[in-house]
Amino acid sequence: QVQLVESGGGLVQPGGSLRLSCAASGSIFSISAMDWYRQAPGKQRELVAHITSGGSTNYVDSVKGRFTISRDNRKNTVYLQMNSLKPEDTAVYYCNLKLGTLSYWGQGTQVTVSS
Repeated sequence: QVQLVESGGGLVQPGGSLRLSCAASGSIFSISAMDWYRQAPGKQRELVAHITSGGSTNYVDSVKGRFTISRDNRKNTVYLQMNSLKPEDTAVYYCNLKLGTLSYWGQGTQVTVSS
């Protein structure tokens, strides 16, 4: 069983930055792909950023150039560095671990971008 714990959310002004962290338990982190999703009120959950076990990354167009996903396999942790934040980035952010048919979710962390 894998547990994922997100942290780092909060309230930030437009143009500000936050770094989200997601710490994983268990022994499969280093061989798993990791994703960050977000869900805004009244909207569907969307994939924001993806990182493979080998470190290749992909982003949704709306965050390209502003967000960076990274991972530290020694710490079993994936990060999402978010810069130049906009009000439309406001959402609950979730990390997800995928390995074959396995999929685990964290509890989510709230990010609010507002002046």
